[in-house]
Amino acid sequence: MNTQTENESAALLESLRTQVATVIVGQIDLLDHVLIALLANGHVLIEGVPGVAKTLLARLVARLLDCSFARIQFTPDLMPADILGTNMFDPRTTDFVFRRGPVFANIVLADEINRAPAKTQSALFEVMEEAQATIDGVSYPMPLPSIVLATQNPIEHEGTYRLPEAQLDRFLMKVLVDYPSLDEEILILGLHHDSKGAGLLDAIKPVVTANELLDLRSTARSVTVEDSIMRYIATIVQQTRSHPLLDLGASPRASIGLLNSAKAAAVLDGRSFIIPDDVKRVAPSILRHRIRLIPEREMEGMTPDDVVSGILHSIDVPR
Repeated sequence: MNTQTENESAALLESLRTQVATVIVGQIDLLDHVLIALLANGHVLIEGVPGVAKTLLARLVARLLDCSFARIQFTPDLMPADILGTNMFDPRTTDFVFRRGPVFANIVLADEINRAPAKTQSALFEVMEEAQATIDGVSYPMPLPSIVLATQNPIEHEGTYRLPEAQLDRFLMKVLVDYPSLDEEILILGLHHDSKGAGLLDAIKPVVTANELLDLRSTARSVTVEDSIMRYIATIVQQTRSHPLLDLGASPRASIGLLNSAKAAAVLDGRSFIIPDDVKRVAPSILRHRIRLIPEREMEGMTPDDVVSGILHSIDVPR
């Protein structure tokens, strides 16, 4: 990565951050993780209680990228064809014509994804993994870039379906959204008071084009990685498979996701090489949805993040 490319990447990413700050107060860590996932060509599962700007952030990111956008509200009666599209008979030509579903967009917001049954959730598997959808034996490519931003509510279980591990593994990251601090909430109130009911997204203009995003991804792929960092990443993931508090460890897809996300984190900070802190920064979001606690510890209130933190503290950091 040359200096000019570093500066251009840093300027584009900083302009994204600046635009987001005009609409959303705080949530800097959430935004950075979403940007890292975009650069690493990964999908993001955003989890948080209602009203903490999960959907707003997804819509804002879509507005800032000059790409096509579709929002799908997941419901218990949503069918795979509602997402993917279907072949419809055209009486004028006496042929069947494929009508594309909303998933054929650069950025797809899957709102409350855990409200749809497993059959509909699984319709996204091929889209998320291979950027294509197969309908009646014919494969249709997704427009590039192809990104799924999904939201779910962790506290409301009525009318929801737990996402299977196979689908969770397709998400590069699971990002947790917490309540704002007192000072941040005061700023939120002031922002909405000053807007006097006007749509906060109305004044937002695209900052990054689809081609620029693809260039940023190419920049992230070219980041330098030392052998010691490769071993550090592999050791972290290996320890999840033998940890006494886990009955499900992370897959090799987690190792690759950890590497790609650390590269993207380096680009976000304007560097052309990975440091251990890049790996530590993204490890919880990469691993928390790919590991599973033994039932006894889960009942005691322990979380996957507690285990990931312990693993990171137990491994020697490469020099």
